[in-house]
Amino acid sequence: MGTLVNEQTMTQCDMILRFMQENGGITQLEAAQEFGCFRLSGRIYDLKQRGIPVGKTMVSRRNRYGKNISFARYAIEEART
Repeated sequence: MGTLVNEQTMTQCDMILRFMQENGGITQLEAAQEFGCFRLSGRIYDLKQRGIPVGKTMVSRRNRYGKNISFARYAIEEART
């Protein structure tokens, strides 16, 4: 009998991987809001250890006070041939 995989049995890594596949990437804010994950970089490390090619892009925006801030957006890298 196969294993039933749903939101209750998925790990944070599984949920983050699926989110990146469905949305093209993820930021720390999205990880915290969606999954209660406050160490996204740790979960990205875990995914890389599984062999998932995850890349990081730094994004710059202005915060609500008008200051420039930078944050990482992680996405699955395309296979290079």
